[in-house]
Amino acid sequence: MIERWPKLDYGRDREIIESLHSYLQVVGKLPLRTLPWHNHSWHVALRVVPRGFRTYPLQMQGGEAELLFDCLSSAILLQTSQGFADGFDIEGQTVARFHEQLRELLVAAGLPVDTSGAPNEVEEAVPFIDDNRERAWDRATLLRIFRAFCDANRVFEHFRSGFVGKSSPSHLFWGSLDLAITRFSGREAPLHPGGFPNLSDRVTREAYSHEVASAGFWLGGSGVSEAAFYAYGYPTPDGLGGRDVAPDAANWQNELGEFVLPFADVSNSADPDKALLSFLETTYAAVAEAAGWDRDALEIPRSTFGEPYDVKALRTS
Repeated sequence: MIERWPKLDYGRDREIIESLHSYLQVVGKLPLRTLPWHNHSWHVALRVVPRGFRTYPLQMQGGEAELLFDCLSSAILLQTSQGFADGFDIEGQTVARFHEQLRELLVAAGLPVDTSGAPNEVEEAVPFIDDNRERAWDRATLLRIFRAFCDANRVFEHFRSGFVGKSSPSHLFWGSLDLAITRFSGREAPLHPGGFPNLSDRVTREAYSHEVASAGFWLGGSGVSEAAFYAYGYPTPDGLGGRDVAPDAANWQNELGEFVLPFADVSNSADPDKALLSFLETTYAAVAEAAGWDRDALEIPRSTFGEPYDVKALRTS
């Protein structure tokens, strides 16, 4: 069993992370091609569940299906409402072989979805069927990575409960391989310039159609050499980088235009959940204050287990 808040090492784990990212890129084509487009691409994201990463229910003829990237068993599992349940092991196969196995599984389930294509949001987008590079894989490393996503997801969902405005769930985007949660002011945003590698500007502009305060977790890369939490606003409010945030290990990175908090500083703290929650709360407050959000209308007390917040008390306070 992996304890909460495990140790992560991007340098040591990088090859496994790259394999995981590549496999999830293939999986991500399923919701992209079987579900109607939801606002801000939320339908394509994967949810963190007790055994791994799960798609939203996929539409198929005569029923529904869902795919689980099972991190505990290091396997793919496809289940349908018609009683089909089968899968295959993840063993470090090439992306081309993984793509072929997934296609065969979909055909067997009566869900012949075209999963061809190439990765998104990466510089080198080799088509899946042509990606025959050897891939590293290690089940113990996958379990540590998954445990970290579970811990981040738990705190993100707690943080989400303190907001009555429009908010995303906590969900994993396979394009960038980051867990993200986003709050919206309700106001439209300026047209996003786009420019993400191998991603249509149309997708980016729809995702950032309205003002956001977003936070997330990723395993390393994109200018950061270790696993870290991040937070930013779009559009970036004037003076955002100069605002105070917590905990002390958090800092503003000009190159990224984001606040960054290393995962190690959270996992090594006396109370990791509290440390991460303070980062989420203070970075959100920094964005909301700098951008002039109507915080009185958007925020509510964070929930307690099993009870909704007291609307009457809130309105008379």
